[in-house]
Amino acid sequence: MLAKKMEEDIIGDKAQEEQEKIISEDNKESDKEDNVVVKETKSKKITKVEDLPGVGAATAEKLRMSGYDTLMAIAVATPGELVDASGITETVGRKLINVSRDAMDMGFESGDELLKKRARIDKISTNCDGFNDILGGGVETGAITECFGQYGSGKTQIGHQLAVNVQSYGEDACAVYIDTENTFRPERIKQFAEGAGLDPDKVLKNIYVARAYNSDHQMLLSEKVDELITKKGKNIKLVVVDSLTAHFRAEFVGRGTLAVRQQKLNKHMHVLARLADIHNLSVYVTNQVMSKPDQFFGDPTEAIGGHIVAHNSTFRIYLRKGKKGSRVAKLVDAPALPDAECTFWVKEDGIKDN
Repeated sequence: MLAKKMEEDIIGDKAQEEQEKIISEDNKESDKEDNVVVKETKSKKITKVEDLPGVGAATAEKLRMSGYDTLMAIAVATPGELVDASGITETVGRKLINVSRDAMDMGFESGDELLKKRARIDKISTNCDGFNDILGGGVETGAITECFGQYGSGKTQIGHQLAVNVQSYGEDACAVYIDTENTFRPERIKQFAEGAGLDPDKVLKNIYVARAYNSDHQMLLSEKVDELITKKGKNIKLVVVDSLTAHFRAEFVGRGTLAVRQQKLNKHMHVLARLADIHNLSVYVTNQVMSKPDQFFGDPTEAIGGHIVAHNSTFRIYLRKGKKGSRVAKLVDAPALPDAECTFWVKEDGIKDN
């Protein structure tokens, strides 16, 4: 019996040695592949998806169909997303991401270089001098601006005004309006366009409207904006989501679904933030509010979406009704601006100071 046990141990040790040898050879082969990828990257300048090592015409087409048509899009993706998009293995996906990041030179940069890049940022006028002042000149591109407030506080009217005003930045400048509450009105756009001295029919042609019927549809539409820019060549400078949280609030009810809702909302806002950053466009979102029942002093109004929406929004503006039909806009969060507020009026021909 002892001899038999010793024999089994010897066989087991040999099997383990063979397994370790196989793993070692696999690792060497993997390292060899990595070296090949590095050599290919260094010898060939990578500027588009087809230049990536191991990406053929079919894989490139699959990546493009899923929205990964630039090196930046691949560089900021996860291996799992590339696997789902093109059917490649996770190892290949990870290599594509690393090579794309090397090609894009995605590292640290000095503050003065970043300041130079900030020179490309545009400001979209709200048509109200006071409102523009508290935002440092207008609604900023490359960022998400959130307006939250009670019904009738002017959130949708500001969205309409921005969709009109963005077209003054060039004849081909366009806006995308994702409508979740059936609040977009072309008649209102015509009134605002006439008030701004623009051709109403031309303004309407440059606004692409889509009605979102649920949260998944809303998220899909935000991802489709990239196709409008990269495939159809549209100069989209503004994306309006009115409202951001309406469907999420209706579909995910109760504390049991809160985590799932926040995760989906977080993903949605990350897509919007990436659009704003990559294409230097402005994202304007409206948000619903609720009343805190435990608030005994001060304003009980609080925005829906919690910290997820708050952290993902670059600028946050609280809107409320003022005296004699006016509206009050209060800037409550901004990276480099102090808290401030202004009064504005919603008139027939647009947003006005008085």
